[in-house]
Amino acid sequence: MNTLVTDLRFPEGPTFAPDGALWCVELKGGGLCHLHNGVLTRIATGGEPNGIAISADGRVWFCDAGQRSVRVHDPRDGSTRTVVDSLDGAPLGKPNDLAFDAAGNLLFTCPNDARTEAVGYVCCLAPDGTLTRIASGMYFCNGLAFTADGGELVVAETYRQRLWRGRWDAAARRWEGRVWAEGLQGPPGPDGMAFAADGTLWVAVYGSGQIMGVDPSGHITRRIELPGRNPTNCAFDPSDRLGLVVTEAEKGLLLSLPELGTGIALFGGAA
Repeated sequence: MNTLVTDLRFPEGPTFAPDGALWCVELKGGGLCHLHNGVLTRIATGGEPNGIAISADGRVWFCDAGQRSVRVHDPRDGSTRTVVDSLDGAPLGKPNDLAFDAAGNLLFTCPNDARTEAVGYVCCLAPDGTLTRIASGMYFCNGLAFTADGGELVVAETYRQRLWRGRWDAAARRWEGRVWAEGLQGPPGPDGMAFAADGTLWVAVYGSGQIMGVDPSGHITRRIELPGRNPTNCAFDPSDRLGLVVTEAEKGLLLSLPELGTGIALFGGAA
């Protein structure tokens, strides 16, 4: 295990851009971080940025829990704008993590601070701007990930220590999610996640000090101890150099686990 960066202010949402740069957020620092060729650059955005998804054109899409919105940063001109901030006339429920599907839809979770009430929900933003609620009634829905073919979606329900998984119909924007894996104890529980090339889903389990490997049948098959108790998210390096990169919030670390190999390719839509 290697430490890439220290002293980050609640890092979240690592992901890799087409040019090989590693991006993440500092939720308590109010901005984005860009790591390329060993140089770390901070980009102030305000708010409380969480997850990141990068489109094929290199734009950085991110959830902002503080501004209750999904926003996009364009590294080419330095601009940052809000894409969507409401659903059915109400502010979004503190968006957390997001991912593109194969059709260019952008899916994102809205935990809505649902620790004691099941008021978390999941949204789909279509390329034409249509926003649809695809799931509701969750206790802090959090990280999400598509399978390699894009046909299934996994969503973490943090305060029930479990993962949901089911068929994703991109054309109809419909998800058939069911409880798939349980026992991912934190507390509170599972946060961000990433699929390895062998089908293992690696999950950052906040509060546990571990990342956990879940096999295709939904069983936890491996646990790896980390130097801090609060891993928030993870992503595989497409270049195969860094392996699985993990953000850890207790000590503000960006970690690399080369032994975990490669991940599946992510979809890069342009919603």
